[in-house]
This record gives sequence, structure tokens and C-alpha cells, in this order.
Amino acid sequence: MYVLGIIGDGPADVLERTADLAVDRLSQAGRVGVVRYDATIADGLADARSSGLTPGGDVTYALGADGDWTATGTGLSVTDALDTLATDCAFAVVVGLEIPGHPSVVVGDDAAIARSPVLATVDAPGDLDLKSLVTELEAHEPYETLESLVDRLRDRPAADQAGAIATFTGRVRAKDAPDDERTEYLEFETYEGVAEQRMATIQAELEAREGVFGVELHHRTGVVRDGEDIVYVVVLAGHREEAFRTVEDGINRLKDEVPLFKKEVTVEDEFWVHERS
Repeated sequence: MYVLGIIGDGPADVLERTADLAVDRLSQAGRVGVVRYDATIADGLADARSSGLTPGGDVTYALGADGDWTATGTGLSVTDALDTLATDCAFAVVVGLEIPGHPSVVVGDDAAIARSPVLATVDAPGDLDLKSLVTELEAHEPYETLESLVDRLRDRPAADQAGAIATFTGRVRAKDAPDDERTEYLEFETYEGVAEQRMATIQAELEAREGVFGVELHHRTGVVRDGEDIVYVVVLAGHREEAFRTVEDGINRLKDEVPLFKKEVTVEDEFWVHERS
């Protein structure tokens, strides 16, 4: 699922109309989830942005511009909404909050408010280039969850022959030992396109194995905070032996062969891991 934020200091009705146009265009390419975040119920928009996607504001999410169904509540986080939509939607449009690592359209004059990539800055809804919106959005990293990857494999034509789905989840470890200083976040960078090509090659080679019917690999880039997931390997196979073996080979090859650069930021220091290896 590809995520687009609609943010800015422009009038609320302009944000909404811009979002509606984006949803209408994206709906031509796939199912769209719409998330609306009202920071006035939280501690203010600036505080909401700095705290990421935590609960506090009023979060509403729906399918499509007309909202075939909706869910809302102050106990939800935007992450909760996106995680739910990721299994069913090709796109998500978030109105009122940017999503770290995912692009935004900025309504108004101040593009500097965005810390994530900016697809466009507009003064009016009609300024948005709808023709290139899908292509530009799909050039960015998708939003994936373990559940969305598992569901994708369940839909494979060969799933009827599969008796096993095995998964691996790598996450940010706060400490190696109880007395270590705490890791606040990791930041991953890659040469554009190179890591994706290498992961696609690994995935194809693993899927060519006897008894393996599908493989999904996903590694996040950008900032990944303490306790968050970094990487997923999911394998659909005929039996558990092939599934477990392929999951282990998948994560080992990903770590050994995919060019990703990792910066670690602790409470007292920050450093590129490859420079200390």
C-alpha cells in the first residue's frame, strides 16, 4: 500500500477538496483507504507531528471517498488505521498528518513544514497534477505489514498446494545487554534502485526452489524507532521444512547481499554501523 499525506497551513476545506481529488484519481488505479486526523483533540498539530503516529487525536478511517465503512475513536492511532487498511488497499490518503518516510502534498505556502518527501505544493485543489500522481507515489517505498505480506501470499494461485506459511520479523533492539545505553532509532539508507533490484533477484531465486510457492521480502528505509519492525521475510511452501529453510536463507541473504547502510542513534551517541565493523 502506498501512502500519501495531505498537509499544510491552508484552509481546512482546501485540504479536504485536495484530498478528495487525490482519492478520486488513486481510486482509478486501486482501492483507496482514507484516514483523517484531527489534531485539535490532541495537543496541537505541531505536537502531533513531533510525536509521530501516536494516539491522542481523533482518527477516522474509511474505504473510498464515499466511505463504504468507517471507524473512528480517540483511542486509535494513525498507525492502527494504516495497519488495518494495508491488507485491503493499494493506496492510503492521510488528511491532516504526514507519515514519516512517505510523501505528502502540501497545501499552502510553507513546504518547509514537511519532513518527508513532498510530491507537490499547491494553493488550490486544481493545482495538483493528477495525471502523474499514481506514478510519482508508486516511486516511493510502500507501507507494508506482516499481515499484508501474508495476505498477498494467501492469494497466490498455488496457495491450494501450500501447507505452510513461515515468517521472520526483525525489529529494533533497544539494548544488547541490560546495562547498555538505549538505542533510540536506526536509520537505513540505500543506493536508489540497487537494493530493490537485489531483493527482487533473491526473491525470484528463492521462489524457484522445489516446494516453494511464494516469497515476500520487505525492508524499511529511513528512521525506524526502538521496538518497531525493520524487515519481514514471508514464505509460502508445501511443507514446513521448505518454509523454515527458505525463511532462514532469505534473511541471511538479505543481510549479506542487499546494500543497506545503517546508522544507530543511542541516547548518547550516533554512528554508521559499517564504520565500526
